[in-house]
Amino acid sequence: MKTYIPGKDAALEESINRFEEKLTAHGFHVEPVSWLNPVPNVWSVHIRDVDAPMNFTNGKGASKKAALASALGEYFERLSCNYFYADFYMGDDVANAPFVHYPNEKWFPLTDDDSLPEGLLDDAMSAFYDPEDTLAASELIDLQSGNEERGICALPFERQRDQHTVYVPMNVIGNLYVSNGMSAGNTQTEARSQALSEVFERAIKNRIIAERISLPEIPADVMARYPSVQASIDALIAEGFPVVAYDASLGGKYPVICVALFNPNNGTCFTSWGAHPRFQVALERTVTELLQGRSLKDLDVFEAPSFHDEDVADHHNLETHFIDSSGTVSWDMFKATADIEFADWNFEGTSQEECDWLLGKLHAEDADAYIADYTHLDVNCCRVIVPGWSEIYPPEEIQLCNNNRGTDLRDAMSMLLASEYSDESVEFLFDVLEMADFDDSYMVCELMGIAPDANTAWKSLTIGELKCLLALAMGDLESAQDFAVWSLDYNATIYSQPRAIFMRCLIASLELAQDDVRDPAEYRQAFGFIYGEETTDAVWDSISGDIRFFGLTAPDADLTAFGAHQKLLGSYNKLQIAKATLS
Repeated sequence: MKTYIPGKDAALEESINRFEEKLTAHGFHVEPVSWLNPVPNVWSVHIRDVDAPMNFTNGKGASKKAALASALGEYFERLSCNYFYADFYMGDDVANAPFVHYPNEKWFPLTDDDSLPEGLLDDAMSAFYDPEDTLAASELIDLQSGNEERGICALPFERQRDQHTVYVPMNVIGNLYVSNGMSAGNTQTEARSQALSEVFERAIKNRIIAERISLPEIPADVMARYPSVQASIDALIAEGFPVVAYDASLGGKYPVICVALFNPNNGTCFTSWGAHPRFQVALERTVTELLQGRSLKDLDVFEAPSFHDEDVADHHNLETHFIDSSGTVSWDMFKATADIEFADWNFEGTSQEECDWLLGKLHAEDADAYIADYTHLDVNCCRVIVPGWSEIYPPEEIQLCNNNRGTDLRDAMSMLLASEYSDESVEFLFDVLEMADFDDSYMVCELMGIAPDANTAWKSLTIGELKCLLALAMGDLESAQDFAVWSLDYNATIYSQPRAIFMRCLIASLELAQDDVRDPAEYRQAFGFIYGEETTDAVWDSISGDIRFFGLTAPDADLTAFGAHQKLLGSYNKLQIAKATLS
């Protein structure tokens, strides 16, 4: 028996079998880790790569099969679009390989005056990303290669209005769009339709939240057309959570739905959003999204509605809605009198017709969609970019918070190893931190694009703690103590036990070392009793300068000291092999 659901070009069983077969063929071993079915007709599943467990996705659906197909589809989209690797530096081997991202990538050498090279972007994109003409070419080096000598790596996208190829810097994609507009499907048009729907969902959601638009409830007679969805909502209401489904189409213009869940236990609410040309699909997606990865016990982590308009409209709040839907919404969204009347909208057709319908809506608003299709894993995937619609972060983030801003830090840390922690390399790293003006709370590995191993000093290393170790290396005990106190306070909940003991010992030992009256030798035995002999030796040798950067091994060019990162690279190498066969 085959199970067909609206909006899909193949039966669920066919999709699941094909996805699993293709993953295995390319060397990926993915397994379900957990299932949830908190109310009738709402399923979700968490799957991950056995060999690289940092690569995982969640799927949702009205049935167990639908949820698994969803999770596997999302896994393919994140593999095919390289999203699993978007926050990481891939090392020298990848940076100098024939291609870093895709065989059809194009490299643009940096210009002498650091202006943008000819052939990047189109006029509309350039005006959108760099309206003041202040963007430097060197700011567009991609994080994954960090290869300034090769220049700017750009990927080809097809402008849908006229099928013109436009090269978009990978740096722009990674900094502004993250995972928005990516999709996998049984066919190319199914993938595109889903990706475009996602763009509409998030753009209209942001508009409604920021502008505090009061939405019309979906009438009971319309909800009655979808009894399985209504049964899910009724089950939540029976558990004590009022739930209301709203038409978020803004008068039938956009295929978007919102469902709000209210939690009387702690006075909070949570809004879920979904989009698709077919009303039924959009509604089902919105309700299943409401509980994706959540049991009924996980509904107390959201925010109370707010009357503070600026806080609600702030782009940081909108980013939070994208990340985990835990942002704040305005009380105005739930006014008894809606700002817009309900529209009984629906569009049904082939996936090609749905895709054309969605593109037509964008073009009618003078918005351009740029699409890159990927089939190197034998599954149809795509990434859609719609400037002005699909950004998760504003264009100025390229200059204010670029994901490549830790390149100099990574290079300076590598110098420490090559120089065996020489005074010169220590001072150079200190100067890098001073010039970069990183916040002390930033995680060092995150800035460098490295996946740290659990229960190591690297896992919890912040800029503040790095400054502490630098101050120790330079003999500035007063500054070292200040940063040690800050580090222990800030990282109290994430330090491994050995690192927490080291920092407590360091704080006490620095206080003793700066005491002109007390003789440290008189307290050595007691320190050993409290902190352990090995830790005390390591701390006291760090203060004397005999040990520098205790617990840290500076990264080499291939990051071989980081086991988790090597697993990530192993996963990426499988992808590169698949891409190379199509080049």
